[in-house]
Amino acid sequence: MLLFDTHAWIWTVEGDVRRVGRRARALIDKAAARDALRVSAISLFEIVALHAAGRLRVNRPIEQWLDEALATSGVRVSEIARTIAVDAGFVPRDGLTDPADRLVVATARHLSATLITADEAVLDYATRTGSVRAQDLRR
Repeated sequence: MLLFDTHAWIWTVEGDVRRVGRRARALIDKAAARDALRVSAISLFEIVALHAAGRLRVNRPIEQWLDEALATSGVRVSEIARTIAVDAGFVPRDGLTDPADRLVVATARHLSATLITADEAVLDYATRTGSVRAQDLRR
């Protein structure tokens, strides 16, 4: 199972090959063939919030972008279950300051998934704690 961090999913959907490394692309393709690609529901919130704030521009209504991205990428949304919310609450703030990152990490743990991200804070947290598997999107 492979779980996209928000930016990783956006870059993959938008075909930004400069930001997606060879190893990451191979992992994504392999997971797609097994119907094992996921994105956390918090990522949908983050995408809409970025768009509403003018920090993410797409060439169609954001709801349409989300619908098409989910339909064409083969990614399924992982809802934020009670166990994920509780686990995220236990991730130390000094480990990950962004609550969305804590929810994504908890989702990856809940799914026993590898989290694909380019977020240095998340990659560092994964390395330091060993509590979540993470793959650098850029490699």
